[in-house]
Amino acid sequence: MSSPRRRLPPDSAPGRQPGNPARGQPRSPVRLSGEVADLGIVRPGQPASPARRRQPAAQGQPERLHKLLANSGVGSRREMEGLIAAGRVAVNGQAAHLGQVVSPGDRVKVNGKLVQLRFSDRLPRIILYHKPEGEIVSRNDPGRRPNVFTALPKISAGRWVAVGRLDFNTSGLLLLTTSGELANRLMHPRYELVREYAVRVLGEISADARHRLIQGVGLADGPAQFASFEDAGGEGANRWYRVALHEGRNREVRRMFEAVGAVVSRLIRVRYGPFFLPRGLRRGQVVELAEAEVRRLLDDFGLSTGQPGRFPAVRRSRPG
Repeated sequence: MSSPRRRLPPDSAPGRQPGNPARGQPRSPVRLSGEVADLGIVRPGQPASPARRRQPAAQGQPERLHKLLANSGVGSRREMEGLIAAGRVAVNGQAAHLGQVVSPGDRVKVNGKLVQLRFSDRLPRIILYHKPEGEIVSRNDPGRRPNVFTALPKISAGRWVAVGRLDFNTSGLLLLTTSGELANRLMHPRYELVREYAVRVLGEISADARHRLIQGVGLADGPAQFASFEDAGGEGANRWYRVALHEGRNREVRRMFEAVGAVVSRLIRVRYGPFFLPRGLRRGQVVELAEAEVRRLLDDFGLSTGQPGRFPAVRRSRPG
């Protein structure tokens, strides 16, 4: 039974009770091993530890080089094909070629740097990070600002790949994985994974402004619209709203509110696809998915079978 909506103090984030799965979503959310909530839903279990027991090293089967590099977190398959074609990848001291197959024991270097390879029979790792404000989601920043990667668990093979980005002043849920291919599928427009945000603005949004945000507003990089827009309480001058959309353009939520004359004072991502920001996960902390949860996600996206996955492209209709 849904609990009544509670009034929120200005510095807290609004909650939501579960409803029907959003378009392009799996039949049920991925179940995390810890206590999980979308700031309103708590699932049973003990809090998960950021660290987990390492999986035993697998022998591995020969794989295509560009796929292997993507699965090892170096980049997308398309990016790896480009690096190979440009002569920036070497296998056992020789320039690699497109379509090349490599085996365990082969030494692969990208731009002269040795890569720790992760073959497909080793599961990728997936973590949920509660990003605080004041961190960027990039390893390269001319301003040398703090970045999210310095707070993540160290890994011996590959690197963490962020699933989308949150801007410097936005906090909340950030997914990261060691699989570049999985990251690409989680971001791909064909799956239309919902992104939900808790938004605090100064003052109340008028009915006309809300209608425009749902029907669509014009931005410099094209029109944008929210898939849903809900009141989420608040007191005094600050009001909270819960919004959802199916894409992740740069500063899109902030720019949409600015288009109707509203200024966002706080923005928190509380959901990405089947994942919710865990209650009790403090800013700067991570929780990792268990192996069973990882396997289920790979199955959902067809990465266990090499198929496109069972999240079909959905033709969205305009909300009424």
